[in-house]
Amino acid sequence: MELKEYLEKTALQVDKMINRYFGDTCDDLGKASAHLLMAGGKRLRPAMLLLAADACVKGSSIDVMPAAISLELTHSFTLIHDDIMDEDTVRRGVPTVHTVWDEPTAILAGDVLFASAFEFLCLADAPENAKVRAVSMLARTCIDICEGQHMDMSFETRDDVSEGEYMTMVGKKTGALYAAAAGIGGILAGGKPTYIDALYHYGYGIGMAFQVQDDIIDLMASKEISGKDQASDLREGKQTLINIKAREKGIDLSPYRKELTPEEIDEVIALLRKEGVIDEVQAISRDLVDSGITRIGILPDSPEKQLLLSMGSHFITRSY
Repeated sequence: MELKEYLEKTALQVDKMINRYFGDTCDDLGKASAHLLMAGGKRLRPAMLLLAADACVKGSSIDVMPAAISLELTHSFTLIHDDIMDEDTVRRGVPTVHTVWDEPTAILAGDVLFASAFEFLCLADAPENAKVRAVSMLARTCIDICEGQHMDMSFETRDDVSEGEYMTMVGKKTGALYAAAAGIGGILAGGKPTYIDALYHYGYGIGMAFQVQDDIIDLMASKEISGKDQASDLREGKQTLINIKAREKGIDLSPYRKELTPEEIDEVIALLRKEGVIDEVQAISRDLVDSGITRIGILPDSPEKQLLLSMGSHFITRSY
């Protein structure tokens, strides 16, 4: 099976379970909690958990499907709270939760999903000691995500963020949840400790690469492809790796902190290409994926391992 087919099939399975458990809520808080879940999504984190489980013990993915849902619930809880903090009005093509209801309801909706994530994790058909380890990993991950979000917000008032600080933030905010997806899949399936460790670090590396690639897509992709305004990070002066690398080369991007015409966007892209910024950022993304792929080389050969390898490559070749 090709990766695209696997991801589509998994997304359909996840969507069906989400609809079963969250589609018929009647009260306002239940509807607010389900709002982003029901809006769809790529369901990449559940797919990674299921692949990791099957890569360790063939056929175990059916037993850990509730844990896969748990990862999607965790992701959605972070999105609801991020949208409040960033004052965003659209997510996944629908109005954000706090704009449809209000901020207090949105905060509570995120809290409901946060708690539900642990409930679903405990529904996995796995030994109790494995579920305790999985719960511990997810709890630690949620702390990392909060720390990463706080770092990201603190960068908004600074123009001296280093590459190291940025990579730490990306690791916590994005890499940690992909790491947990892969690690928890291995834990619940009963994988060897060496396999679980390899999967965790694989997820961490390619999760970071996913975010770096998102920064590139934000700059390069049209609104029709990315679903949001092109070069929004540049307009807002966000401290991305592109911004940091440009500053290291003496390129002043402050004149572009404004509404940009298509011609101005083309102009800054041409400048960043000429100075090697885009190539350097893409190389960092590739190195993160290559390192992760090397980590899971110890896993026994299987179709699921090959799909994991393909997923790593997919994270840095998403089009713009």
